[in-house]
Amino acid sequence: MLSKVRVAAVQAEPRWLDLRAGVEQTVELITEAAAGGARLVAFPEAFLPGYPWWLWLDSVGGGPGFFARYRTNSMIVGRAEFRRITDAARRNRIHVVLGFSERSGNDLYLSQGLIDDRGNLVGLRRKPEPTELEAKIFTPGDRVQPYVFRSAIGRIGMHGGSEQLRLPARQDLERAGAQLHVVSWPGFIVAKEVGWGVRVNTAATLWYAVVGGMFVIAPCAVMDVAGSEQRRGPDAGKRLVRGPGGHTRIYAPGGRELAAPLVGGAEGILFADVELDLSAVHAA
Repeated sequence: MLSKVRVAAVQAEPRWLDLRAGVEQTVELITEAAAGGARLVAFPEAFLPGYPWWLWLDSVGGGPGFFARYRTNSMIVGRAEFRRITDAARRNRIHVVLGFSERSGNDLYLSQGLIDDRGNLVGLRRKPEPTELEAKIFTPGDRVQPYVFRSAIGRIGMHGGSEQLRLPARQDLERAGAQLHVVSWPGFIVAKEVGWGVRVNTAATLWYAVVGGMFVIAPCAVMDVAGSEQRRGPDAGKRLVRGPGGHTRIYAPGGRELAAPLVGGAEGILFADVELDLSAVHAA
């Protein structure tokens, strides 16, 4: 028996390197999505405290200073900032897929958390294969960890950004019976050296919907010269990493777009109604 479920995908610029402001923004977006009738809202990769775009600059001379601030403003699961987000999910009766930089001991992880509509953390994934640049600051997560988590609104799969380009990742989702798949992108940079970013990455998202036969929710951040801190960066860096970045999409199985996309620099939330077989949620 099919049931209609409204989902939402965020396209917004993070509050760069400011965890407190970022949590406030996240709570506001959760509330807005719930007011729009959504039972699930998904956020971009490393939305808190923003993706570390300085890694893409031709020189990482500014890296140590950025890293110290980045680490300080990364979130610890279970601490007050995280509880504010879980409380918002419970208060608004909405599921949340949150992309964030997770601080655990001396390590940072590119993490995604699935929070249910009762405010419980029911799934946590740490990106197992960061890109070469990401690996400069992020620790790989366990390669043997769940991709799909059961919830009251279906079986939800989660991947972060570049994981989409790995064939085994889609096969794992299919084997686990994902109904909704969230791929959290950090934003797509526009530069001569990586001019394929938007085209290839959006195609990878679409491919999951077509070949995997699942609904795909792809939140994507808006960028402004690698975040406000880079406005004072070198001109070469500004040319390499620039926005607008946002290409949020929601696809049906087969690849039909279920929501009219926003332009790359616009902030907002995409909503779409999907039909899921909720009677199969607890099936093996």
